Amino acid sequence: MRKGILSLTAVSAAAVLTLAACGDGEEGGGESRQGKIGVILPDTKSSVRYESFDRPFLEQSFKAAGVQYDIQNAEGSTQRFQTIADQMITSGVTVLVVDGIDSNSAAAVQRKAQQQGVKTIDYDRLTLGGVSDYYVSFDNVKVGEELGRGLQKCLGDKNANIAYLNGAPTDNNATLFAQGAHSVLDKVTKYKKVAEQAVPEWDNQQAATIFEQMWTQQDGKIDGVLAANDGVGNSAISILKKNNQGGKVPVTGQDASVQGLQNILDGTQCMTVYKPVKQEADAAAKLALAVLKGQKAETNGTADDPQGKRKVPSVLLTPIPVDKSNIKRVVDDGFVKKEELCAGSYADKCADAGIK
Repeated sequence: MRKGILSLTAVSAAAVLTLAACGDGEEGGGESRQGKIGVILPDTKSSVRYESFDRPFLEQSFKAAGVQYDIQNAEGSTQRFQTIADQMITSGVTVLVVDGIDSNSAAAVQRKAQQQGVKTIDYDRLTLGGVSDYYVSFDNVKVGEELGRGLQKCLGDKNANIAYLNGAPTDNNATLFAQGAHSVLDKVTKYKKVAEQAVPEWDNQQAATIFEQMWTQQDGKIDGVLAANDGVGNSAISILKKNNQGGKVPVTGQDASVQGLQNILDGTQCMTVYKPVKQEADAAAKLALAVLKGQKAETNGTADDPQGKRKVPSVLLTPIPVDKSNIKRVVDDGFVKKEELCAGSYADKCADAGIK
């Protein structure tokens, strides 16, 4: 398993989204650069967030700034990812924001962009072995730590066998999530890891198959499931329900999806990790705009790229653990719509959780 470490500097959290004022720290004599910003999102499969939230938030920022931009989705295809990048560079993009499907293909795109004088920003996922100028994400080790603490809270002080369903092995974030979770749970002497496997491409169907195999191999003696996101967690929950254990075995999640939040209301999922995408999209847009104008952007930390043997200037945001006690926060932020979350039988459950 690859290891990556995110280290924060002492810069305050309030400075995360702050950029250097125009005229301070500008490069190239402070002259504005004419150009266009390109954004390549990875897929619509690993999470619904990219088209539902990232794209509209980024568009909003770019439109407000009055700059040219092009946002496209690679739909899970590395070949399409590279084709989009080639087209964007040819069309005059001078800043390229990439959320890579895997590090190899994303690094190839970044190197080609660099040769053409195009600056690159890693968005959400760090490209190992890449040449990005900046990185914007939530602190992914902290995401994993919150997953670990969440499961620990749900399991309590008892002996427990834990199964880990990690994210895609090609996704550096998944490595960091697992690292953070283990840093919490491995210290609890009453907990025992009985199974651990990465889920290829974050595919929920494969996650269900993998967890069913774990369940069978352990003869049902699994007391907690550290699932890396809500989709993977829901896959585990489906197998638990199949074995009449739904709600009896705590399962974690991430992304604060409608499905994950409804599982929390049902009592079949113990928690999720909420990452306010607007904060991330706003931070990425401000970085891209600063680079476009030849300004130097403020960062609040660095991301370690062990493969590239470099530290990437980064904006690292703070994830928020969510359970039934604070599920209302996600609705109040507008991240999910009350009408979707509280539809049908969930109306009363929402009311019980303080969502009126």
